Amino acid sequence: MRPSWQERFAEASDVLKSEKHQQTVVRVLDLEIGGRDFITMAGPCSVETEHQLLSTAHHVREHGAQILRGGAFKPRSSPYAFQGHGLAGLKMLAQARAETGLAIVTEVMSEDDVPLVAEYADILQIGSRSMENFTLLEVAARSGRPILLKRGMMATIGDLLKSAQVVQANGNPNVILCERGIRTFDATLRNTFDVAAIALLKQISHLPVIADPSHACGRRELVPALARTGVAAGADGLLVEVHPDPDKAWSDGEQSLNFAEFDAMMASLTPYIALREEALAAQTLETVG
Repeated sequence: MRPSWQERFAEASDVLKSEKHQQTVVRVLDLEIGGRDFITMAGPCSVETEHQLLSTAHHVREHGAQILRGGAFKPRSSPYAFQGHGLAGLKMLAQARAETGLAIVTEVMSEDDVPLVAEYADILQIGSRSMENFTLLEVAARSGRPILLKRGMMATIGDLLKSAQVVQANGNPNVILCERGIRTFDATLRNTFDVAAIALLKQISHLPVIADPSHACGRRELVPALARTGVAAGADGLLVEVHPDPDKAWSDGEQSLNFAEFDAMMASLTPYIALREEALAAQTLETVG
């Protein structure tokens, strides 16, 4: 890594690569995030009904996903939008895990909710709106659960790394970074997908990096292309929204894939994941050599 990056991100030194620490692998159930396997996290934006969640969980499991995403608590820009089922949603997620074996990632919004969410979830998601809620980061870190840290809508790379540093400083090394698009002057799409951030983070940080193409664009027809771009940039996995009937989704239906679209996206990723595997093998040989 360039010495200039070490200087620029000195306030987040623990999350930067070093000679002794090249890559963190986060273990969740029988999965390794940040290792050789490419990890797909898929599911609905919000947990709506038992049928909606379970049908989605079974489908994404059968077509390559290893982790189920779903919001039990939903931070929304509009106070009138669906805010999630809370505890009832967490219980439905636990049921889906019991039936499918999928690990669970779901968002925690308040430090008061951390013990409850940690009881049901395998990974605690810190949403973009909460990336710099340092009290939440500290409490979530101390839960012992791995943390999926989403980049804030207007956060710099340095901001993201400093938030990851807060989690590590509170005794939790299991941090997963997530690029989910940022706000720019161009309002054509929901966000602007900063794919260069993925490539940079893989260069400078030892933490796993996940791409979220759903929030990055907000349009389901663009999600597969952005997913492929994320893999090509070096992402260790994807976080995508999938719904049985996106047009009737209670939240974020415009960016959610239906089952057929998810299947097609997963098939289209195969050659890109193969290239990723080749690159990792080459890196291993270079290190050994």
